[in-house]
Amino acid sequence: MTGLKAKKITEESVSPTGIYIHIPFCRAKCHYCAFVSRVCGERTQQEYVAALCREIAAAGGDFAVNRVDTVFFGGGTPTCLPVNNLAEILRQIGESFRITEDAEISIEANPGTVNLQSLLLLRQAGFNRLSLGVQSFDDRVLSEIGRIHTAAEAGFSFTYARQAGFDNISLDLMYGLPSQDLISLQYSLQKAVALKPEHLSIYGLKLEEGTPLAKRVDAGAVLLPQEIEEEAMYDALNEYVAINGYSRYEISNYSLPGYECRHNIKYWTFKPYIGFGVAAHSFNRSERYANTESIVEYIAVNNTGKSAERIRERADLSTAMGEYVFTGLRMTQGVCLIDFRNHFAQDFLQIYAEPLLRLKKLELLNQTEQKVFLTPLGMKLANRVFVEFLP
Repeated sequence: MTGLKAKKITEESVSPTGIYIHIPFCRAKCHYCAFVSRVCGERTQQEYVAALCREIAAAGGDFAVNRVDTVFFGGGTPTCLPVNNLAEILRQIGESFRITEDAEISIEANPGTVNLQSLLLLRQAGFNRLSLGVQSFDDRVLSEIGRIHTAAEAGFSFTYARQAGFDNISLDLMYGLPSQDLISLQYSLQKAVALKPEHLSIYGLKLEEGTPLAKRVDAGAVLLPQEIEEEAMYDALNEYVAINGYSRYEISNYSLPGYECRHNIKYWTFKPYIGFGVAAHSFNRSERYANTESIVEYIAVNNTGKSAERIRERADLSTAMGEYVFTGLRMTQGVCLIDFRNHFAQDFLQIYAEPLLRLKKLELLNQTEQKVFLTPLGMKLANRVFVEFLP
């Protein structure tokens, strides 16, 4: 693994951990985005990188002894930072944790923030998976949602990534966007599939309160597709990616065989992960905890050697089981009944007999001897299913 110090692991019985790194910087805030990110100057960025490396170096407890088999740099737009900063953070992870030789090392990037040289340097530093935030190949739609790139730049970025040696590339697309109709979405799908990425993430727009787009929609300045149009987009995209060889493994994620995102699967299957950076979340299979959402506070507390953690909670049994079920049901493989029993010492079929019966009658859920999983209709109406398992 070039550029990343990988340590040999012998404790094969220890469950591997994932690491998430939050980079909260963007060149411009997208109109629909509610993530913790902002436009910052170089000084703040450099102070943040130093604080982040200090937090990683100081990490201890259960996570420090575990193997780490996935690392994911998300944001924001990680590639807003200079490549030498990203490489520095990755080196610090390698020095502080036991990284497996076959670890999946992902980084999110937006077209317009990378070029051939920067991608070559990222690959050399040790990143082996790239997630490009394209969202649409329709310039009119891109303009409406405040993206900084054009469709042509998205294509160039993908080509550069291939030239740089990335053989595991994911493209992000969205549907239900302003100025988008079925024809626009189909065009974007065709352009994306023609590039032959290994992975596709395709999300429906979720209008977040307080975002510029939500305010414009509320004011009547922007119209979104009607529900019937959005449903047609959903049906069309699932049909199109399937006939082009992409298997759906999670509600919004599709891949060629063997290219599922190993890091994100940890979130859906109750596996441990630790987050570093502002607003980063962690999970050790019994507790969830998160850092402050203030960049200023995050930098300040790390400068004094204190913890940036601001939230820590241990779910009661019914809440933990509910979380386990509705995250597991996001996966097409569903919830394994034996795994549920092993984890909670409870019988799934007894605890959830009533909601299971209701959802099966509505043809939203299906069951075999080994697992419970969403039907195609259940995938479309997933939130209707998930609420049934909340305490």
